Amino acid sequence: MSTSLIGARVQRKEDYRFLTGAGQYTDDVELPHQSYAAFVRSPHAHAVLKKVNIEKAKKAPGVLAVYTGTDLANAKVGGLPCGWLITDVKGQPMKEPPYPPLAQGKVRHVGERVAVVIAETLAQARDAAELVEVDYQVLPAVVDAAKASKGPKLHDIAPDNTCYVWALGDKAAVDAAFAKAAHVTRLDLVNNRLIPNAIEPRSANAVYSRAGDDYTLYVASQNPHVERLLMTAFVLGLPESKVRVVAPDVGGGFGSKIYLYPEDVVVTWASKQLNRAVKWTAERSESFLSDAHGRDHVTTAELALDKDGKFLAMRVQTTANLGAYLSTFASCIPTILYATLLAGQYTTPLIYCEVTSVFTNTAPVDAYRGAGRPEATYVVERLVETAAREMKLDPVEIRRRNFIRQFPYQTPVALQYDTGDYDATLDAVLKLADVAGFPSRKQQSLKSGKLRGIGYACYIEACGIAPSNVAGSLGARAGLFEAGEIRVHPTGTVTVFTGSHSHGQGHETTFAQVVAERLGLPMEAVEIVHGDTSKVLFGMGTYGSRSIAVGGTAIVKALDKIVAKGKKIAAHLMEAAESDIEYDKGVFKVAGTDKKKMFGEVAFAAYVPHNYPLDKLEPGLNENAFYDPANFTFPAGSYVCEVEVDKETGATTIAAFTAVDDFGRIINPMIVEGQVHGGLAQGIGQALTEGCRYEDSGQLVTGSFLDYCIPRAGDVPSFKLDTRETACTHNPLGVKGCGEAGAIGAPAAVMNAITDALGVKDLPMPATAQTVWRSMHKAA
Repeated sequence: MSTSLIGARVQRKEDYRFLTGAGQYTDDVELPHQSYAAFVRSPHAHAVLKKVNIEKAKKAPGVLAVYTGTDLANAKVGGLPCGWLITDVKGQPMKEPPYPPLAQGKVRHVGERVAVVIAETLAQARDAAELVEVDYQVLPAVVDAAKASKGPKLHDIAPDNTCYVWALGDKAAVDAAFAKAAHVTRLDLVNNRLIPNAIEPRSANAVYSRAGDDYTLYVASQNPHVERLLMTAFVLGLPESKVRVVAPDVGGGFGSKIYLYPEDVVVTWASKQLNRAVKWTAERSESFLSDAHGRDHVTTAELALDKDGKFLAMRVQTTANLGAYLSTFASCIPTILYATLLAGQYTTPLIYCEVTSVFTNTAPVDAYRGAGRPEATYVVERLVETAAREMKLDPVEIRRRNFIRQFPYQTPVALQYDTGDYDATLDAVLKLADVAGFPSRKQQSLKSGKLRGIGYACYIEACGIAPSNVAGSLGARAGLFEAGEIRVHPTGTVTVFTGSHSHGQGHETTFAQVVAERLGLPMEAVEIVHGDTSKVLFGMGTYGSRSIAVGGTAIVKALDKIVAKGKKIAAHLMEAAESDIEYDKGVFKVAGTDKKKMFGEVAFAAYVPHNYPLDKLEPGLNENAFYDPANFTFPAGSYVCEVEVDKETGATTIAAFTAVDDFGRIINPMIVEGQVHGGLAQGIGQALTEGCRYEDSGQLVTGSFLDYCIPRAGDVPSFKLDTRETACTHNPLGVKGCGEAGAIGAPAAVMNAITDALGVKDLPMPATAQTVWRSMHKAA
């Protein structure tokens, strides 16, 4: 009896080439007559560009050209667009200041691009960049979102630095519920700014062809079609057919490679000016300065409860830092992907959220693993845990009293959850974590001079943003569908083209599992192709844990078409009615008979159509499909974290971390576990070690790994993981997505555990040893 590939722990197909050094990243791409770009970046956070003198640089050895913002403006190169329009509480569109690829008139954050030097070698380009003389008139800066409205003006279009004030919910009803509440819990929270730091820095290599008057851009991107669309339609004014974007192997993204960046535009434009390939790869210091950052919210959150701990209402006011410019999807992160998740797993009947998004003299802020969902979960789960402590209730019990148990469930913040079983994941995590044994472990820690705490987090996230028409009504300036194409070759092997992009997720394995299972083929017979706009149908890329739920479903729909056409061919070959043809595990057969044709035979017949009824059936076996989801998917889970705190130093150790998630149907458990491990590590990093800091002058203090501490292997425990399954009701695979879960639930679980150990109400992230030590002494 054959074993299903769905749910099998299949080793990743792509790992062999990565482990043997055969991966092909953008920086590995070497083009004929290739030149190199180095960017001159502002050392000031806010300054007027009085003069940019490039004469010495132009005369330096090997220099081919030096360009400034004036050159791009004269060439009518446009600014970078924002992909989501937010309408404010007054019905007015958000403020959208220009975002030039090279600064024009003014710089607004340290690391902003002022000029680009292109030379024969990288060393020559860097040396010449040092010769560019810039006369800056330095201006006061503002870096703190809470102080932005009274800080120096960044953009004329936003005199008080406010991009928009946006709200969701019935404020009057929420205020009335608070007035009647038996208990109100209030927290002032800061969701710390993070720097993504994918292992591969951003890179771009562009070449122009005079023969075809077209361009090819190799770029480290999570969504090459969107990059091409934004660059051609809004910035360079080119037909899309004249630009090919290739995103080869990409070494991680975490959201930071979703966006169109100025460097991508500049090297593409310059490649035509020089008729030379132009390559740029970021140094790590450039990544710290100019990659889109994540998080950075300042929030006041309140939860109203009755005397029995039932949630009556939630009230949230958030100021979100957008940085100096609007990045591609910056505007929707603290709004559509944040406020809509504030219901969490609970039946809170009334929720009101008001978000003020502001410009500051810092790097632009956009989606980072989780993108709004970690911020929402942190608010909800810190409130719930604190309310339980204040009301002397068990934090598990208060959650049970408020869980959603009837589905579908319409939340008060726009989303409708299709399915879930929150009791199941909570029950499982309590058992797996041995919560009953925690008091004994706490006593053992005390004997060792350490404080031990336990924290919980029950998160929910929304994946696969959809449907396009609803997203469009909320301001999305792009579709949110996905595309898949199945090309069956005459020998019966299959190539799958997907608009999703793999940069660590293992698509070449999981998508191959889905296809091989459906067609009854060995996985070796299935090849996955992605990342090349010249080969793949227009797709929306990978982010928001959407790949298997949206991209996978598009592939399934294309497979359905392959099978349907295969039945027609098989019916002809076996002289049977099409309605009598059945298909299972690679075999077409006539129902009730022993007549059958293997998939390979049918594929061959499709391309060698002898005696083929060409008037009824065209040759070939190639189908494609687009899929636009009817709703988000809603993964959820329960996490338990135990910490030990050294009373002498404040050093915190994660003693144990247990996670039980509901990702719907799981295609490959091994890959899912890897995704959860990575997400948990990043969530723990946010809670304990990672924190982006700017001086008041706008200088980035945490500009290298000497000052910005990502978690090491010794900072995380051996995780205990398990899953429960409630299948998604609106995609044929029943899948929900798993890539961001760990980063969403972990910060709240860790901080709940630390505050439990210390006996304090709140503590800022990251909870470094110094922060914890100060909190202990302040409490004492």
